[in-house]
Amino acid sequence: EEAWAASGVAVEGSELPTFSAAAKVRVGVTIVLFVSSAGGNLAVLWSATRPQPSQLRPSPVRTLFAHLAAADLLVTFVVMPLDATWNITVQWLAGDIACRTLMFLKLMAMYSAAFLPVVIGLDRQAAVLNPLGSRSGVRKLLGAAWGLSFLLALPQLFLFHTVHRAGPVPFTQCVTKGSFKARWQETTYNLFTFCCLFLLPLTAMAICYSRIVLSVSSPQTRKGSHAPAGEFALRRSFDNRPRVRLRALRLALFILLTFILCWTPYYLLGLWYWFSPTMLTEVPPSLSHILFLFGLLNAPLDPLLYGAFTLGCRRGHQELSIDSSKEGSGRMLQQEIHALRQQEVQKTVTSRSAGETKDISITSI
Repeated sequence: EEAWAASGVAVEGSELPTFSAAAKVRVGVTIVLFVSSAGGNLAVLWSATRPQPSQLRPSPVRTLFAHLAAADLLVTFVVMPLDATWNITVQWLAGDIACRTLMFLKLMAMYSAAFLPVVIGLDRQAAVLNPLGSRSGVRKLLGAAWGLSFLLALPQLFLFHTVHRAGPVPFTQCVTKGSFKARWQETTYNLFTFCCLFLLPLTAMAICYSRIVLSVSSPQTRKGSHAPAGEFALRRSFDNRPRVRLRALRLALFILLTFILCWTPYYLLGLWYWFSPTMLTEVPPSLSHILFLFGLLNAPLDPLLYGAFTLGCRRGHQELSIDSSKEGSGRMLQQEIHALRQQEVQKTVTSRSAGETKDISITSI
């Protein structure tokens, strides 16, 4: 029975897994999530990568969310179809090579979807704590995230393989059975994967956003409001687009919350199974299907959050342009008034000088 547990379908006694009613609902919901995630993330990827006429190069924020959309698309086009098809066919019909390759791509997609929000959190931390610093490290962080996702998923190529059951009914499944010599080795590997996929990204994001909140709410940042007018204007000139930055910070926080809400139920179910495989007989199949769908919900939620962010950014840009136009018109009006005053002063000076020359000529006569 342990050999068939990885299929995600119901197991009843010594019988083979079947395409149950709960699995059918899971497949239907997965198809809905696939359509919404594919459409939303493709739109985000197109919007974030298209050239902007006002910018010579894409901003770091747009680059980060383009990579996040790519990671979500990897989850969309690998994890979702694989799960739906596997639940429909019940057994594995694609062969040993596809078993190893798809299990590798599945874990790589999950790693990238977990590491990219960490990179976004690190970038937001650098933008808030050191707003005038260089942002050249974003590409290195992105390369590290994708590189780690690839390396950490490599063991899947050697652990997963197809297992055949000869009779009485022929059956084939893609599992890790026989790859570990002892049960504790498999548990250790699963715990390592759990730490890299959930605990470490969650801890890193929590530290980043805690530092950001502490920095924004510290007394030193509040002193800027009591500074002289000239100093405040100078600080405001260095703080480029504060409203857009605030919306970007809110978006990153929402990504953190969705990461927690979507993946916590999924990994709690995984921990339960790793330490107590008999939980398959204790938990209703419908509950396990629902908890798994929570993990897939993260991919279609990210483009919705990004869409709200882009709308906010456009409003912010419009407000900033209106403010700048008003400020520019005010400056032009002040310049015109100053020029008129200078002309009046010059006229009075010339008239006085002309009067003095007349007096001198009269006295000389």
